[in-house]
Amino acid sequence: MRRLFLLASLALFATASGAVAQECDRNDDSQSMMNICAGADYQAADAKLNAAYQELVRRNDQASNKLLQTAQRAWIAFRDAECAYSTADSEGGSIHPMEVSMCLTGLTTARTKQLTSGANCKEGDTSCGNSDEDQDMQ
Repeated sequence: MRRLFLLASLALFATASGAVAQECDRNDDSQSMMNICAGADYQAADAKLNAAYQELVRRNDQASNKLLQTAQRAWIAFRDAECAYSTADSEGGSIHPMEVSMCLTGLTTARTKQLTSGANCKEGDTSCGNSDEDQDMQ
């Protein structure tokens, strides 16, 4: 959990770009404001992910929660590495914090959908929880 908090804090600081406690103004199209807004979008997506994760923890037994924790830690490592890779070309530029936040937001939103997709599944229903994309690949 401590590592999760550290990674989330680092992502938040990376997106803030020196504009501490400044609120998103979507009418301001300056790069610094777009960075702030992208950071706010990521924070909202991360809050939804945390809520979905906590709901799963609440419903699961201890053994399932241990597996979920392992999977989530691996996913966080993947997410961070993927976003570092996919935004490497803009590193050092003013757009980089926005690109990182957008990447984090996209992957976090997808993970939230993944965690919640099986929320209403009945035991034994192997088709439940698969996205339409997964269905197309079968």
